[in-house]
Amino acid sequence: MVDDDMQIVNQLISGNLNSEVALINQLGAYIVQAGGKRLRPVALLLTAKACDTESVLAQNEHCLLAAIVEFIHTATLLHDDVVDESQLRRGRETANEVFGNAASVLVGDYLYSRSFQMMVEVGSMRVMEILSRTTNQIAEGEVMQLINCGSAETTEQQYMETIQSKTAILFEAATQLGAVATKQARPVEKAMAAYGLHIGTAFQLVDDILDYTADAEEMGKNVGDDLAEGKPTLPLINAIERSSNEDKALLIDAITNASRDNLEGVLNIIEKTGSLAYTARAARAQAQLAQECLSVLPDSIYKTALSKLAQFSVERTF
Repeated sequence: MVDDDMQIVNQLISGNLNSEVALINQLGAYIVQAGGKRLRPVALLLTAKACDTESVLAQNEHCLLAAIVEFIHTATLLHDDVVDESQLRRGRETANEVFGNAASVLVGDYLYSRSFQMMVEVGSMRVMEILSRTTNQIAEGEVMQLINCGSAETTEQQYMETIQSKTAILFEAATQLGAVATKQARPVEKAMAAYGLHIGTAFQLVDDILDYTADAEEMGKNVGDDLAEGKPTLPLINAIERSSNEDKALLIDAITNASRDNLEGVLNIIEKTGSLAYTARAARAQAQLAQECLSVLPDSIYKTALSKLAQFSVERTF
C-alpha cells in the first residue's frame, strides 16, 4: 500500500547520506543497506494515508518525515551497538565491529544532525517540536537503561518507563507525524501518537521474549544478548519476583555479572515461572490499546493495515 512512497523514502535516505567525507558514506550505507523492517517509516506513511484517504499528500512531505524518522532510528542503532558492545545485528557484523567505535559514534552524530537539517526543509515548528522532544527523550531512555544495567532491583515500572522512552517514543513520533502531515485536529493527532506508543511498547516487549526464545539466525543476533549485556528485561524482572530463593539467586547472579554462562538455567527458570507468558500478555494488552486508538479514523484499507501492524507487533518471530 505504501510501496511507491517507500521508494521515495529510500531515495531520500540515500540522497541525504551523501557527504564529502568518504567514511560517512561508507558507514552510513553499511547500516542503512542492512535493511530491517522499516516499521517506523511504514507506520508514518500508513497513518498519513489513513488520516487523509481522499487527497494526494502535498510535496511528499510525509515521505521526507518518514526518512527523517529512519535517520534518527539509524543513529540510535549506531550508538546502541557501541554502548552495548554488540557484535551482530540483522545477521551481520555491527558497524562498530567493522569500522570501530569512534567512527560509529561520530557517524551516528552526523545522522542526528542531518535529520535536523532535513526537518528545517519541512519548515514546520510543530515537526521540530515533536522530533526535538523525541530525540531528547530517547537519550534519556538510553541513560536510564545504562543506570539499570546489571541491576537486579529494577522494577517493572522502571523498566516500562525506560522502554517507552528509549524505543516506543520514536514509534509515537512517527504516527503522530502522520497525523500532523495531514493537518488533523489535535484529538486525532493525540490518538495516533498513543497508537504509536502502544505498538512501540508491544514491539519491545516481544523483543524481550525473542531474546530468550528465537532462533539466532532468524533473529539476526545472538540469543541471550540482553542477559550478556546486563539488561534486566521484563521476563527476567518478573522471574526474579516469582522465583524461590535458590532460583532467584541464580538470576540475580546472571544479571549482576552480565553473563550468559548459565543461560540454560536462566531459561528454565523464566519458563517455569511463566514469565515469558506474562510478558506476552503485557505485549498483547499494549497491542489491544493500540487497536482502540484507531477508532478516531474513518474505515479504509489503510486503517485496516494499521490494525494488522498492531497484530504483527505481537505475532512476529523476528
